[in-house]
Amino acid sequence: MKIAIVGAGGVGGYLGGLLARDGHDVAFIARGAHLQAMQANGLKVRSVHGDFDLPRVFATDKPIEIGVTDLTICTVKTYDINSIAEFIRPLVGPHSALLPLQNGVEAPDQLATYFGAAVLGGAVWVVSAVVEPGVIHQQSQFRRIVLGELDRRDSPRIHSIQAALAHSGAVAEVSDDIRKVLWTKLLFIASFSGITSVTRAPAGAVMACDESRLLLERAMREVAAVARAKGLYLDTDVVAQTMDFCDKMAPTATSSMQRDVAAGRRLEYDAMNGAVVRGGRETGVPTPVHEFFWTCLKVVDSMAK
Repeated sequence: MKIAIVGAGGVGGYLGGLLARDGHDVAFIARGAHLQAMQANGLKVRSVHGDFDLPRVFATDKPIEIGVTDLTICTVKTYDINSIAEFIRPLVGPHSALLPLQNGVEAPDQLATYFGAAVLGGAVWVVSAVVEPGVIHQQSQFRRIVLGELDRRDSPRIHSIQAALAHSGAVAEVSDDIRKVLWTKLLFIASFSGITSVTRAPAGAVMACDESRLLLERAMREVAAVARAKGLYLDTDVVAQTMDFCDKMAPTATSSMQRDVAAGRRLEYDAMNGAVVRGGRETGVPTPVHEFFWTCLKVVDSMAK
């Protein structure tokens, strides 16, 4: 399969590395020192599932050098989605599939305005980062991807992509309701990222405080209510299950957005908390907790480097 990885950072670099190691024709789109390191020395992956090196990879910052692909996996940050759409157009032909793996729920529809039915829905769970140019460090036991057609149909391409990802080493699943999957993930990540980024506190401190614990639960219930108003019925116990998950997290655990706040980097607050607020306004569902997170983090983001 001819595959392009758009945004070959921690997540994209790791997934692309797995696929390239498994024999697929993978091209990495990156920039700066990371791109230069891959062009000169290939890609090195350090992982809890086993280290491996790819001494020679095709890496570029010019999609035209790659051409039309069978599959393009897009892992750029959510705030770059609209700006990269025309940039990646050379990769998408009439029979191509485009799989966005961003946080939030809006990226597939944003990309579909440019690429129509080529776009799939997808969610990923993995902890992975670029630790130095050309070197990926994958740290989590989980490396899971769920994908599906946005219109819920069963298609041969979905199963072909799932098979390729699974054979490469990832845990890959097909869903007949990928929007439900995306909103279920959003319920956790928007709520947990919101409260930890505003308080700058780790999971243990948030869960140990009655008031912050209640605020986290209220945030989750807002997401569930918006999803329900949009016709997406999440599991009836999703809030209880997600709170239980938070209780079991390491006390020192932080969210990626909280780490971005600490580092002074740009934030994905709008794709997470903003998506809940916009969904609430569209459906008439109040979302005061997420509006609070969204407003506070908008100010923080305005001061980012």
